Amino acid sequence: MSTNLFDLTGKVALVTGASRGIGEAIARLLAEQGAHVIVSSRKIDDCHTVANSIIAAGHSAEALACHVGDMEQIADIFQTIRKQHGKLDILVNNAAANPYFGDVLDTDLAAYNKTVDVNIRGYFFMSVEGGKIMRDNGGGVIINTASVNALQPGDMQGIYSITKAAVVNMTKTFAKECAKHNIRCNAILPGLTKTKFASALFTHDKIYEAAMEKIPMRRHAEPQEMAGTVLYLASNASSYTTGECIVVDGGLTL
Repeated sequence: MSTNLFDLTGKVALVTGASRGIGEAIARLLAEQGAHVIVSSRKIDDCHTVANSIIAAGHSAEALACHVGDMEQIADIFQTIRKQHGKLDILVNNAAANPYFGDVLDTDLAAYNKTVDVNIRGYFFMSVEGGKIMRDNGGGVIINTASVNALQPGDMQGIYSITKAAVVNMTKTFAKECAKHNIRCNAILPGLTKTKFASALFTHDKIYEAAMEKIPMRRHAEPQEMAGTVLYLASNASSYTTGECIVVDGGLTL
């Protein structure tokens, strides 16, 4: 029996941190399912590279730069979306910062501020501005990329782990407050995933081996494995409305 549960035709989706890694995989899959995808990250050239590749494959996309740690850029991107599209159906908050890798006692203020500004303040105000557009148009979906570090702090990733725990509770807060506007809010919690962002974990043998011991399937995940979960949460197949958090850890979904 055929189904259109994953058909996103006519939907407008904004994916942050979409120039590579998990965000790029998400952007490509949403576009393949019919959504018009706004590919966003800090560097516009990188955004154009991914957007042009999506278009070349016969799908719909555009590039808009946005540093989610910059409040003015957040305001600008949503002003542009309102002007050009008049709506936003799907927001994937995926951009993140992890500038410090080391003992939590040696965390300096600059690394702290950068991580918090992007991972907490950025996600919060991206959700606020995206949610306002969704509210004005009868609903939508917000999906946050958190991390398994939200549940168990990663080695030498103290402030990053703290911010990802905040993202989980933030997701639940938005889910509770925004349900009345027909806005679904959920989070995925990727485990060890092979991306440039996580390269420090793959080059540190002791930490990598320790992570493998915690993963029942004894393997790291690939970005494409995260994308399918986001598609499910963004589509008509999902009825999650209460801030459900989906754990995807090295190919094992809990």
